Amino acid sequence: MNNVFREEKKYVITKDVYYKLRHYIAQVMHRDTHSEKNHYRYRRGDGYTIRSLYFDSLDDRDFHEKVDGIELRRKCRLRTYMHDPDFCLLELKKKEGHHQKKSSYRLTKEQGKRLIAGDYQLLLELNHPFLLECYYMMMQHVYRPKSIVTYERDAFVAKENKIRVTFDQAIRGTESNFDLFSEQLQENDLMDATHVVLEVKYNGFLLQYIKELLEEVEKDQLSVSKYCLSRKISKNYVL
Repeated sequence: MNNVFREEKKYVITKDVYYKLRHYIAQVMHRDTHSEKNHYRYRRGDGYTIRSLYFDSLDDRDFHEKVDGIELRRKCRLRTYMHDPDFCLLELKKKEGHHQKKSSYRLTKEQGKRLIAGDYQLLLELNHPFLLECYYMMMQHVYRPKSIVTYERDAFVAKENKIRVTFDQAIRGTESNFDLFSEQLQENDLMDATHVVLEVKYNGFLLQYIKELLEEVEKDQLSVSKYCLSRKISKNYVL
């Protein structure tokens, strides 16, 4: 079980800006452990591959709260790293503006498949307070799998206080197949291939030298949701 409290900023930048920023950030920040192990390994981008399956209520309340700009909102997902797909993380993100709490619980691949199939009894069997919270939320509002998103992430961590800077690209997804662990999943591109999503995650404050590196993209700050992008076909959502 892991809890993370932080603030988050997101930007959509071009590939040219990405290459320039990554060059400078690599001089002053460390790659995260996933990037160090798996850099150069994948065809579609730098870094490592992340895949998430998103759950939402029968009436898509999480989607609509995000699109409508509701201040207090949540997001429920199963996340896996494709270089090690034998486990997944059940994650619940609670957000209030830029502030968020992310809670995660590690599950086996087989346990993840049970949740995807709608067997939420698993959460009661494991009998953990966080999983019980997820169970009551998912049962009360009739949560079901709604979409999958896959992307390549290049990530850096500041030595001083673990500020994270991530670059996500080759963002693709599907609303028709929920096989989270498949290596042959057919997905559609969700963003223009010439763009990259930059995320800056920190707790309390940003170090000055990171602020300075990000000055040129500050005007490009957006509230980008990969989950909303993944619903672009059924919901006619446009960035």
